[in-house]
Amino acid sequence: MFNKILIANRGEIAVRIIKTCRRLGIATVVVYSEADADSMAVEMADESVFIGGAPASESYLVADKIVAACRETGAEAVHPGFGFLSENAGFARRLEAEGIVFIGPNPHAIEAMGDKIESKKFAARANVSVVPGHVGEIDDTTHAIKIAEEIGYPVMIKASAGGGGKGIRVAWDRRDVEEGFPAVRAEARSSFGDDRIFIEKFIESPRHIEIQVLGDKHGEVVHLFERECSIQRRNQKVIEEAPSPLLDAETRAAMGAQAVALAKAVNYDSAGTVEFVAGQDKSFYFLEMNTRLQVEHPVTELITGVDLVEQMIRSAYGEKLAFGQKDLAIKGWAIESRIYAEDPYRGFLPSIGRLVRYAPPEEGPTASGAIVRNDAGVREGDEISMFYDPMISKLSTWAPDRLQAIDAMGQALETFHIEGLGQNIPFLVAVMDQPRFRSGVLSTNYIKDEFPDGFQGTVATEFQADVFTVVACAMHQVMARRATSGPVRDDWIVVAGARHLPVQVSQAGADLVITAGERVLTLSSVAWRPGQPTFSGALNGTHFTCQVSPAAEGFVIRHRAAVQRVLVLSERSAELHLKLPPKKAADTSKLILSPMPGLVVSLDVTPGQSVRSGEQVAIIEAMKMQNILRAERDGVVKLVGAKAGDSVAADEVLIEFA
Repeated sequence: MFNKILIANRGEIAVRIIKTCRRLGIATVVVYSEADADSMAVEMADESVFIGGAPASESYLVADKIVAACRETGAEAVHPGFGFLSENAGFARRLEAEGIVFIGPNPHAIEAMGDKIESKKFAARANVSVVPGHVGEIDDTTHAIKIAEEIGYPVMIKASAGGGGKGIRVAWDRRDVEEGFPAVRAEARSSFGDDRIFIEKFIESPRHIEIQVLGDKHGEVVHLFERECSIQRRNQKVIEEAPSPLLDAETRAAMGAQAVALAKAVNYDSAGTVEFVAGQDKSFYFLEMNTRLQVEHPVTELITGVDLVEQMIRSAYGEKLAFGQKDLAIKGWAIESRIYAEDPYRGFLPSIGRLVRYAPPEEGPTASGAIVRNDAGVREGDEISMFYDPMISKLSTWAPDRLQAIDAMGQALETFHIEGLGQNIPFLVAVMDQPRFRSGVLSTNYIKDEFPDGFQGTVATEFQADVFTVVACAMHQVMARRATSGPVRDDWIVVAGARHLPVQVSQAGADLVITAGERVLTLSSVAWRPGQPTFSGALNGTHFTCQVSPAAEGFVIRHRAAVQRVLVLSERSAELHLKLPPKKAADTSKLILSPMPGLVVSLDVTPGQSVRSGEQVAIIEAMKMQNILRAERDGVVKLVGAKAGDSVAADEVLIEFA
């Protein structure tokens, strides 16, 4: 076996690879950029090598620096993780020429299947059903419009070297192509160093189902069943599961056989994923092949018991697969939620900043018989940089069946606490609670269908309203006792929005009893003290965990996706509170604000210029995503507050109208 492996990646996947290497007794080297000098991966690896500036084009995408790091450390092989150089056939060939093993498929397989344009041609020659589209390269925007109109709208504009939801847009009309084609090309160039684009028909209300394949250098290929990745936003996967609630045994076998046949046709010899777009009628079409490890590989590992990173290493070393197709079986169900640094309440825009608090749920078996796994490359105090993907961690749960796995995920998300930046945990737990998701009736339009006006949290259920009441009373009582040496009153008015609830608070041993009219709420098993950001307990025997923080008066309490500001007041204070005038929102109608922290790619107007409603005025980029800003009204520009190349904060004024 290899003695030393260099990991040409960063973040959670670098940490994930280190863990398997440690178990196998293999020394590790990580390369790192300026932004990752203090990262968890650097701390965990046996050796680390600095390779350049924060932009990937100056570090993780520079093959010469990776090779030099191998020479410096004596690493015999390179694991590329996903993204960056993981699907770059030229990089794989370069390593081969240098006598360094590439832990991934052979360069021919990468070229045949990793390139989105070539894979379509190859699949068509192999009589694999593919989505209708243009499989040649596209010269410019005019050419793209011509092709899109020949195929018929809607179409999907995709980077040939794309992956991870980057470099992809859906165009519903000519204007979308005019804007989307150059944007996708720019994203492709900055993320992958390859600006080739292709266009294909966009199939409405499809499901995204992919087959995990695994091959060795002796001609053997198996599949490890499917993953359903239909819950997507901006074409980036958000929630994945294995197996798929759509497939029956017959369809699963047919998709698996097609994926294996395709892999064998290119002598595939590592972990890879054959992606399909599937109809609700279980029809399916080959979409593309990712010739690398997938972000969502943990769910496959949880239902099969196979360590895919280990198998990639063993295959690269030349070992035969130690199992055949008949040895593999699906056990239980697994769900993965991607925890992103983004603000779900602001259109899921990237949120850059420091992890002031980072407290994931405990990993391992739970009392209910489920398993919790959290793949992360960060610690409390780490910074989420604008230069890379916004993922904080990947939270996975396993249970004997789908609903149990969903319930375990909901509970794990409920206890996951992050402060310092926006994160999508409230949104993820809202999906877990939705009847449609729980039913398994999914499509890639799911988020658009279920949250057409964006995400604003959920309305508190009766149980959650009671949780807010008892938690606020418990915290208020502790704070009141600390503030006085005398007796603390036991009659209060709990104010939560328009709800004014008179309560009596009493102690029954270790339990707190809150009486509201004829209703009695008993709070037990409390785990909280002042300053703690989470409050755990049991309400009438049902366990819960809330995220809590002090407000100007009262507390802000979040349980799952419901958030409420709650005050505990005397009767007189509650009366006065009702007389307070509502706070008016600031008038921002004449301003265009930066929707997120990021880099100004372009600012397309000048003072004195007349602008029409809908006209593009600026482009902001963060975490490899470009955001086009438009004027919401006709007007004349009074002030321009930034210029191309500037770094801006969320809500910073970019343009003011007269």
